[in-house]
Amino acid sequence: MYLSDITQFINQMKEQKPSLEAEQRKGRALLWDKQPIDLDESSEIKTSRVEQTPYVYYQNF
Repeated sequence: MYLSDITQFINQMKEQKPSLEAEQRKGRALLWDKQPIDLDESSEIKTSRVEQTPYVYYQNF
């Protein structure tokens, strides 16, 4: 059966470092997997937000 160079390289890496896939999953969870959004909480945050004035640095004029 034919295996490409890349597949052989990946298989070799997995043999050398068995924890590689677990580390990849941990990194993905850290950066990409997000918690579900609570709609009640997000609407409360939107309604409690204070509007910013158009001229932020010149509020006393």
